[in-house]
Amino acid sequence: MSLLSKRVQALKPSPTLALAAQAKALKDTGVDVISLSVGEPDWDTFEEIKEAGIQAIREGQTKYTPANGLPQLRQAVAKEFFSDFGVEYGAHEVTVASGAKFVIFSALQALIDPGDEVIIPAPYWVSYPTMVELAGGRSVIIPCGMEQGFKLSPRDLESHIGPKTKMVILNSPSNPTGGMYSEEELKALAVTLKKHPHVVVLSDDIYNRLVFNTRGLAPHILEVAPELKERCVSVNGVSKTYSMTGWRIGWALGPSPVIEAMNNYQSQSTSCAAAFSQVASVAALAQSQGSLQKALEQLKQRRDFAVNELEKVSELKVFPPDGAFYLWVALPGGDSKKFAQELLQSESVALVPGVEFGLEGFVRISYALQSERMKEAVRRIQRFVDKYNF
Repeated sequence: MSLLSKRVQALKPSPTLALAAQAKALKDTGVDVISLSVGEPDWDTFEEIKEAGIQAIREGQTKYTPANGLPQLRQAVAKEFFSDFGVEYGAHEVTVASGAKFVIFSALQALIDPGDEVIIPAPYWVSYPTMVELAGGRSVIIPCGMEQGFKLSPRDLESHIGPKTKMVILNSPSNPTGGMYSEEELKALAVTLKKHPHVVVLSDDIYNRLVFNTRGLAPHILEVAPELKERCVSVNGVSKTYSMTGWRIGWALGPSPVIEAMNNYQSQSTSCAAAFSQVASVAALAQSQGSLQKALEQLKQRRDFAVNELEKVSELKVFPPDGAFYLWVALPGGDSKKFAQELLQSESVALVPGVEFGLEGFVRISYALQSERMKEAVRRIQRFVDKYNF
């Protein structure tokens, strides 16, 4: 008899975090490693947010909070969502937890029964299928190729919905592609979803402010189809937008029964998110739009620079993103995991193989780093590609 449960025996570590750890271990030996693998900004948390967190600690806000989060943060989240998309939520329809990753995990635990099917467009964030599996569900993966911009089409969605379908996960802008659904594309998906009232939408909006359109905000499915509100859970947080990955604050807005179930789940697992992190998050939403705009201008410059540099590597095809801080790059052939491993060993450049995101033949490159380092990374990639046997 094994000491471990069958559940964890089948569990594999996050490939993005595993690659980051491998790169760090190599760096600790003195090797000059350039990591293009980690999904976080390289700039610091904005000063006004840090000051709010420090002040909260000094004022003794270091104890338990309600399991669903501080009322002032839940109110701020609801207010922001209404301002952004015109859809109203009360504070009781918002839950706050230890990062958007745990929020998604909690939502799946609250909604998915064994045997339920969850539709996941590929390429997808690496943790979705594992989280579905841990909830007892079955992932229905829909490959979405370059001909459709790596986005889910209404036809594919319709053809994969069945009696066991419980949920579809939408992520816009996408990790790993940076692609963003337009209002028209979301309207078309909503038409299909309206025909299937048993299907819940989980909208992962974690990158929705790291976008390069004039509005500075990604469209949302509830914006174009507010009638889906009673079966939509919208997830977001401060990690990516405000460079607060280590502060661990995420949230969800959704129907009261779902939010209440998530609150109960959180109360029996994590108890609550850190109080001072929640206070700092209130400050982020209220005070950091100017800092965010400056960071976005820098991020757009880095995107343009990285795209321009990688396009010089003729063997690779780059897909310029609408948002987030990733480039989705097509290889001319071969095994993406082997490519990534050999690139790390040969040239000390870390990136994530596309197979981990459910679509072989690509790699994900994070461009959230200084341009000089990106230029050097591309130089090494070119040198590696010149001798790589695709």
